[in-house]
Amino acid sequence: MSRAEDGAVVEHPIVFYDGDCGLCDRFVRWMLRRDRQHRYRFAPLQGETARRMILVEAGDPELWSVVLVDHAGEHRLSAATLRAVAGLGGVWRAAGLLLLIPAALRDRAYRVVARHRYRWFGRAPACALPSADERGRFLP
Repeated sequence: MSRAEDGAVVEHPIVFYDGDCGLCDRFVRWMLRRDRQHRYRFAPLQGETARRMILVEAGDPELWSVVLVDHAGEHRLSAATLRAVAGLGGVWRAAGLLLLIPAALRDRAYRVVARHRYRWFGRAPACALPSADERGRFLP
């Protein structure tokens, strides 16, 4: 169980992502393919779940970060991404070792990619709908 900013207990860790970002869309699809135990739920930062559960940075979407809400709380920037990947278990736990790198260095690299993600990876395709199996794992 996880606890959201509003105090609500959530049953599964939630990955909040920029629903307009091509890189974020690819990351979510990548996570879905590897999360065979259906540990994670996914919600766009632009959605009602994000507005209800986390503080979404106002203004420029280029400043937005992936946010992970899990049993340990809320994580942003590189910590969110690395913890989510490590949480898949198996060989992916090794991603947690990257958390040993100082956050200032990890987050600097994260911010460079985040700042250029629309230019480098484009926008998420508007027609990419989750499969019937995946639909229940997405929150509004």
